[in-house]
Amino acid sequence: MRVLVAMSGGVDSSVVAALLTEQGHEVIGATLQLYDHGAAIQKKGACCAGQDIRDARDVADGLGIPHYVLDRETRFRQAVIEDFADSYARGETPIPCIRCNQTVKFQDLTALAEDLGCEALATGHYAQRLDGPDGSPELHRAADPVRDQSYFLAHTTRDQLSRVLFPLGGLTSKAEVRAHAARLGVPVAEKPDSQDICFVPEGRYDALVGKLRPEALEPGEIVDESGAVLGTHRGIARYTVGQGRGLGVSAAERLFVTALDPARRRVVVGHRADLPVEEVALGEVNWLIAPPEGAFRCEAKLRGREQPQPATATWDGTTLHLRPDSPAVAAPGQAAVLYDGSRVLAGGFIRRRAVDRAGRAA
Repeated sequence: MRVLVAMSGGVDSSVVAALLTEQGHEVIGATLQLYDHGAAIQKKGACCAGQDIRDARDVADGLGIPHYVLDRETRFRQAVIEDFADSYARGETPIPCIRCNQTVKFQDLTALAEDLGCEALATGHYAQRLDGPDGSPELHRAADPVRDQSYFLAHTTRDQLSRVLFPLGGLTSKAEVRAHAARLGVPVAEKPDSQDICFVPEGRYDALVGKLRPEALEPGEIVDESGAVLGTHRGIARYTVGQGRGLGVSAAERLFVTALDPARRRVVVGHRADLPVEEVALGEVNWLIAPPEGAFRCEAKLRGREQPQPATATWDGTTLHLRPDSPAVAAPGQAAVLYDGSRVLAGGFIRRRAVDRAGRAA
């Protein structure tokens, strides 16, 4: 096949390009330039800027394959960075990697693959695209549960999934990937994995949010669930539901953020027992199966690092209502992904619950 490989300059996507070339496919490399701000150019563990683009080009040259660099800075800023800041200003905790996959990476690269006459787009994600009993594409968890990235890919559309390859999804460890890199002479075989949020220098996301949405860093009140004022916070954007550190208030029992009220610039705190909820509402739902009618059983993952837990879900055509078997902590803005075994059924974003006048989350 002629395959377009999304090359970030890291070891995973470089190994994908090398493996597909070794298998005899006609491989074309493509790298998205998404941002370029001073500190990030030489920042270790970043992606899609500066040195990483040069690394991707070096790998492509070594493999003898064409390599394109696509300037998507403006689009990335609008679709990912602006959305990131807006989410914090709304009292949510965003996942920019999902927005990036959902917009810039898969939309733009699948379009480029089509323009170049490629039959498939391959990425270095750890997930598996399998054919279902009827031949339709399915998204499944990776063979390596530690590296599985299906949670971050649940907003890939069925049409995109039909043209995507995940060559690393069946590998059982990162060591196996690095062994392939060494065997194939990939120059980035020992390059560290990407860390943190790629477009946030030094991990200071609050500085970026404050620059774009200064109102999100305006001080306000910290209140308990009865509405009593306990202290002052340094900006809604510095807090997330479930947070138990850095609150700046003292109490006999440890307190946690239970809700955010951006309209009144309030951070609502309570005890650990106040955190779990019995029902979670999901919006922007992307279905990878035909939506079931009525309530159905599944497993749900409400955070990237947790294991899927049993739940019952109901779709009303607009909102997906999820009831975990055991009440769970759900941070607004985070993704929730539904599974049936290893198969991804759907993905959505956790909606923020309304807060009453006393400060209680309804």
